[in-house]
Amino acid sequence: MSAHRDRSRGAHRAARRKPRWIDYPRHGRTGLRHWIPSWRLVLGTVLTWAGAILGLGTAVYFHVDIPDQHAAVQQEANVYYWADGSHMVNVGPVNRRNVRLSEVPVSVRNAVLAAENADFYGDSGVSFQGIARAVVNMAQGRETQGGSTITQQYVKNTYLSQEQTLSRKVQELCIALKLDNRVSKDDIFQGYLNTSWFGRGAYGIQAAANAYYDKDVDELDPSEGAFLAALLKGGNEYDPARGQAQRHRAEERWSWILDRQVELGMMDRRERARYTRFPEPRKRTLATNLGGQTGYLVDLATRYVKKQTGLGDADLERGGYQIHTTFEKDATRRLGESVEDALSRGLDPKARKDDRYVQVGAASVRPGDGAIVAVYGGPDATEQFTNNADTAGVPSGSVFKPFVLAAALQHGARSEDGSVRPVSPESFYDASGNLRPEAGAVAGPGLATSPPASRPTPPPLPRPGDLPSLRKAMVTGGNATFGRLGADTGLERVRDMAVGAGMLRDSMARLDEEFPLGTSSPSAIRVAASYATFADEGMRYEPYSVTKVLRDGTPLDGLKAPHGSRAMDKQVARQVTSVLKDVAAGALGRDEPGSYAGMPTGEHETQRVAWFAGYGNETATAVTLFRSQPGKPLLPIAGSGGQGALSAKVLPTRVWSAYMKAMAQ
Repeated sequence: MSAHRDRSRGAHRAARRKPRWIDYPRHGRTGLRHWIPSWRLVLGTVLTWAGAILGLGTAVYFHVDIPDQHAAVQQEANVYYWADGSHMVNVGPVNRRNVRLSEVPVSVRNAVLAAENADFYGDSGVSFQGIARAVVNMAQGRETQGGSTITQQYVKNTYLSQEQTLSRKVQELCIALKLDNRVSKDDIFQGYLNTSWFGRGAYGIQAAANAYYDKDVDELDPSEGAFLAALLKGGNEYDPARGQAQRHRAEERWSWILDRQVELGMMDRRERARYTRFPEPRKRTLATNLGGQTGYLVDLATRYVKKQTGLGDADLERGGYQIHTTFEKDATRRLGESVEDALSRGLDPKARKDDRYVQVGAASVRPGDGAIVAVYGGPDATEQFTNNADTAGVPSGSVFKPFVLAAALQHGARSEDGSVRPVSPESFYDASGNLRPEAGAVAGPGLATSPPASRPTPPPLPRPGDLPSLRKAMVTGGNATFGRLGADTGLERVRDMAVGAGMLRDSMARLDEEFPLGTSSPSAIRVAASYATFADEGMRYEPYSVTKVLRDGTPLDGLKAPHGSRAMDKQVARQVTSVLKDVAAGALGRDEPGSYAGMPTGEHETQRVAWFAGYGNETATAVTLFRSQPGKPLLPIAGSGGQGALSAKVLPTRVWSAYMKAMAQ
């Protein structure tokens, strides 16, 4: 019995000593040791979890692939440039223009690396050490590099959303590791610089350089580059224009980035010592970048590009085009200032009813090639989209008369006996209605050998003895003289002369007895271009607004400077200029009557439009003034300015004179 009990107890003890997979709480231990795990249990637990995490991470790594880039990342702005090559404006749904890494100065690249990821070229795309360092530095209140690498930030910008969730962070890490194995560091860095947000609506380093310094990225100095690198930490929080707190943060981080470059050996101390003054960025602009005259300029250039290259709206909406225009920054500014000054001094719409709804359009074209150097389309393109410099429907009035004279000088005019005789500026109608040439009348090369096909009944002549020469009639207004001259020359020939000089055929009015007096309605741009033909001694150039368009560094076909064509004989153009110089001397009241050639409209109580067009200082410029209320015909302008019909004539002349004087400086 006793032996049996001993065997049972032994078996029971053996059973109790049988090892367990997890010996916790620990068997056979008492007190505190009962609850302390063995080293085997600790090691096994750590290895088990490590294996599980590694296995899960491996599964996730192979499951997560590099997705397609966001569509928005592939979008760029279309960039418009002034004639001198400086930046005008970026236009598009995303304010971005991608640049190659080689276009970014080394000093700017170094500033970004120092601020964001100094170990970028040596890391694997993910830096757990950097994440830990960022946490420690933030806890100590010190300046930090970001916890994420540049590769991770590029992945977030390009492939993922901006939400802060664990699953998105895991995706970011996996994609960053894969991307680092498949794409060169330079390509990643280039993509990062082109996709990062810098505030002020600017995506990418090029857009940021434009937004803060009105420069291209390759023009940035190391100090400016350090400031832009500071913005990567938060564009709105480091923009000095937003307040003193933002300014303080920006200056501190800018200084730290420069010091950090010295610490990393990217900049020597001597160079660092040169940058002690904060590189003040320019003031923030309005929310829209198409305000003022910019919208009118962009619209003109865009329509020209579409017409010449065949690009459609969908093509331009993709962005990425660099559009170089003919518009001169200073000329555009001076033209706008001349208009605004004349209107502010001459009109008071709050006090006078007749001063309301007054509109001005103006354009300046360069003789010799047809480049449009400046336009004034209205007070603000965001408030009034219609471009007054490029609108039809405004009669040309007396500024059309030089084309009547040019046609007569070129082709001759029909006399009472039915013959066609040569004409000079000194020709005049005698009391019998015969056009008599004075000495100097020269038959042009296009002298007609037969009367014009159509000759409407001419208006009545002035009283006998009151018949001025064509030159004098141009100076004094002479509607009756030019109405008759147009009829005797041939209305078709007058029309063809105006169109040949640069006006559009569809802007020509009906060929009737009023046609020579300016019932046609060319735009200010076309009037300026046509007067440029006189200035260039009869050579006509189609007005143009774009010199070249690039995409990915490649110029588009179809954009070439227009070739000149002869619209009239050189001697004819010179004679017209001689007459217009006399007109300008009387209209402008200058001591230097030979400096300008120009033509104003006359004045009368029913007047609805006023012009001044002319040339000098290597530009031809046309200014028009009218009153236009939406949905109604043109309103009378005779009372505008409070001085009767005189004001309607004076305002465009003042604008033209002030602009030409400014251009001469």
